[in-house]
Amino acid sequence: AALKPGAAAIHEGVAGNLCYDWHIGDKAVVDAAFAGAAHVVKFDLVNNRLIPNAMEPRSAVGEFDRTTGDYTLTTTSQNPHVIRLLMGAHVLHLPESKLRVIAPDVGGGFGSKIYHYAEEAIVTWSAGKLGRPVRWTATRTESFLADTHARDNASSAELALAADGTFLGFRVHTLCNVGAYLAWQGPVSATNNVGGLAGVYRTPHIFTEVRCIFTHTQPTAPYRGAGRPEAIYAIERIIDLAADEMGIDRIALREKNLIAPDAMPFRTGLDYTYDSGDFPKNMAMALKAADWAGFEARRAEAKARGKLRGIGIANAIESAGGPHRGPLEEAAEIRFDSGGNVTLLMGSHNHGQGHETVFRQIASERLGIPAERIRFINGDTDIVTHGRGTIGSRSMMAAGGALVGAAERIIARGKKIAAHFMEAAEADIEFSEGQFRIAGTDRGIGIEALARRSYIPGQLPMGEELGLSTLLITRPGDATFPNGCHIAEVEIDPETGEAQTVAYVVVDDVGTVINPLLLKGQIHGGIAQGLGQVFGEDIRYDANGQLLTASFMDYLMPRAADFPDMVVKSNPVPTKTNPLGVKGAGEAGTVGALPVLINAVVDALRPLGITHIEMPATPERIWAAIRATD
Repeated sequence: AALKPGAAAIHEGVAGNLCYDWHIGDKAVVDAAFAGAAHVVKFDLVNNRLIPNAMEPRSAVGEFDRTTGDYTLTTTSQNPHVIRLLMGAHVLHLPESKLRVIAPDVGGGFGSKIYHYAEEAIVTWSAGKLGRPVRWTATRTESFLADTHARDNASSAELALAADGTFLGFRVHTLCNVGAYLAWQGPVSATNNVGGLAGVYRTPHIFTEVRCIFTHTQPTAPYRGAGRPEAIYAIERIIDLAADEMGIDRIALREKNLIAPDAMPFRTGLDYTYDSGDFPKNMAMALKAADWAGFEARRAEAKARGKLRGIGIANAIESAGGPHRGPLEEAAEIRFDSGGNVTLLMGSHNHGQGHETVFRQIASERLGIPAERIRFINGDTDIVTHGRGTIGSRSMMAAGGALVGAAERIIARGKKIAAHFMEAAEADIEFSEGQFRIAGTDRGIGIEALARRSYIPGQLPMGEELGLSTLLITRPGDATFPNGCHIAEVEIDPETGEAQTVAYVVVDDVGTVINPLLLKGQIHGGIAQGLGQVFGEDIRYDANGQLLTASFMDYLMPRAADFPDMVVKSNPVPTKTNPLGVKGAGEAGTVGALPVLINAVVDALRPLGITHIEMPATPERIWAAIRATD
């Protein structure tokens, strides 16, 4: 509506409320592929507007020290160092050295807490003017009104196929609602991750155009997946539609077009080059784990109970820890004090992911020190030297990689110091399980004892640096491409339209698995947020711009009873782009959840002639679709 002639202008001088028009791919080549296609599938889809809804709403405390002239902001942020830069340099015009940002472990972020909000600047500025601390905490309704929103785009997708089902071309035109103003990182979801439209398939030619529109709504910004779920939703839904229209089995159509593992590295038809993965094995493992072959018996049993049962499949892939070809740096510091105690200072931020567990686990394995004796610090710009925060599933590949490099530096310096203490050649020193030893002997010294001695004057040669500490700021070789296969089953009550997810299996390739329990937690959480979008979550405004869904009375969040047992299996294919071989995991669940659940809903309704249900697939929407077939 904001694009229509005569629509109210959001900003003076912005013709037609068009924020920007962006495209990627060779349109002429794609158009030629469509002209020669035996079959073309067309599909219009909507990604509903959401709000991230972290468990704890945003809060901020500003303080000012009259003696030093220093400001302190304590805030619920995912990236305190970036907030210090943005607020100090661009809002309050302070040197970074005069502003301290502290971000404690807060109850979730999901992307909405990477944004620099006005309240953070206001409380800090006010503290300086008043000479006393100033606090602000959002109520839940204020969060609905003032936090960044997400998704909210409408697309038209077309897939060109040969007569045998080979994908020839794919094109997508998208309108994206960016709200009344551009949020920091606001365009990321609509542009940076559209390479995911290629999916895990060999489609040679892809073109996409994105037009972002100003409207009288809250700005949209990255939220778990940040464009990746939207991209995979488009390709995986249209594959099911193509299979229906051409009379080809949906598994066979996917298998025909999958990228083979021996084709890696594979340059897709749109932007990305995948470095590793075994997509056919993902799907084979998922089909077996979900007992795909036995589904028709389960469908028949559900029908006998008066229920419509459907099964869906979706292959997912995403760019994690990007941008692709230019990932951001991250910092890790390992600091031994004079008592031999070790502290990790990490630039990535923990707000529920379990960093205090997994980073200590990595340091323990590399340095041979029990994890419980390792102190972990993050989220304080006066203590941690540098950081890019926790966004885009980057922590393990970027911060974990920096930590591995820092540990290697500690060991290398430790060998030099140990060689001096034991009067041996440095080349003869070995390190294993926390001990430096002279090769072939039982002479050795533990790393903690070595650290203590390294601080004692006179223990090292004159002029030699004392202590055992290191700071490493580095970046991975590239983004990673976590991938997987999701299979879900739903049952629908045709009398009420209520859909219940009754089974969910996912096989994921997130590269090297560091901590299986934390990994499963990440996948489960991502699926939960995907299910929320599919079956209920929906931000709505009336024609006058009044927000209608500003509380949990109106905005439907998923509950524990909405979920079945979620089976998570791994098919790890380590990447060579970082020292740990890890790929991102934080958003993988959401990326696959949207298409697999809608595919399952449509499969349940297919016997009634229903070919698509828009998100959110509420009982009312499903019930109305069923009634329309009567």
